Amino acid sequence: MGALANYPLALAPGMGLNAYFTYTVVKAMHVPWQTALGAVFLSGVIFLALTFSGIRQRLVAAIPHQLHARSRRRHRPLHRLHRFPQPPASSSPAPPPPSPSATSTPRQPFSHIFGLLLIAILQVLRIRASMLIGVLATTLLGILCHQVHWQPAPYNLSAIKATAFHLDIPGALHIGVFEIIFVFLFVDLFDNIGTLVAVTQRAGLIAPDHTIPRLNRIFFADATSTILGSLTGTSTVTSYIESSAGVAAGGRTGVTAIVTGILFFLSLFIAPLVGAIPSFATAPALILVGGLMLTGLGTIEWDDPQIGIPAFLTVATIPLTWSIADGLSFGLTSYALLQLFTGRARGTFRRDWMLYLLATLFLLRFIYIVKK
Repeated sequence: MGALANYPLALAPGMGLNAYFTYTVVKAMHVPWQTALGAVFLSGVIFLALTFSGIRQRLVAAIPHQLHARSRRRHRPLHRLHRFPQPPASSSPAPPPPSPSATSTPRQPFSHIFGLLLIAILQVLRIRASMLIGVLATTLLGILCHQVHWQPAPYNLSAIKATAFHLDIPGALHIGVFEIIFVFLFVDLFDNIGTLVAVTQRAGLIAPDHTIPRLNRIFFADATSTILGSLTGTSTVTSYIESSAGVAAGGRTGVTAIVTGILFFLSLFIAPLVGAIPSFATAPALILVGGLMLTGLGTIEWDDPQIGIPAFLTVATIPLTWSIADGLSFGLTSYALLQLFTGRARGTFRRDWMLYLLATLFLLRFIYIVKK
């Protein structure tokens, strides 16, 4: 991404898609993980074809620029992205989320507050390494207060052989897996668009005509990363919203993404040590990144119901559905319906036909989910 597109967008397997891959596809639907990896590979190939044909670029252009800012409010999607048939009663259910007592201690909220306050102070003082300093300082406080219980697990780089090149592409071509391929395709497509718009706006990289320069290169990097990721054994690779942390630290070029990639590579050799950093040390940084992304809401024309209502519905739907893709599709559909029922679509239909096509597909998808 950094070398080809020159954007500060970092790529990694999507967290929501990781959970969907594991708990819905493999555990609930009983699809072999090799076949699921084949579905990820095929979705990457379709992504690449859509990029070369220019369809992905047209999808981004179909989003009204007045509504771009609403995409900046992101919530990390969980595995409740889509509804699928529940597993039979005889099958083993997915493990429940850990209880608060299993992952935290009574003192940890104070560590959260300490981290939030420290990072906020450093941000006000415009210290670029504020988030990194805050994470490390909160980790150190946790160690001193005996809140960090680190037990390094056995780790071997050769373990990648267990998943690398074990994908089953012929199995994924079976008609019963097409639904899975579509979900991988749909969620990554619109999660990627949401992150792309959010980070480029935050970095001031959107052109005066509201277009994103070198968009085809961004999508090419994203699609090829998904294909390569499936070959090594990971779920769909996508650009993620934490890239805005690099932007907040001053990153505006692809060097930010390249350095991030190098550090990810180096972390392979010290993964157990990186795992010692507790979640209560990283959470404050993510909370404040979310706060930074809210600045875009101030640019929305709330006084115009044509813009304000779809924007509100998007902002509200994303956390309620735990899905960026669902939030964006709900907002775009409401925008298109308002255009259609108020008669404003008559003069713009030929120009904005892609918007109405998207809205139709979204409506069909919502009907399909409800029936399922």
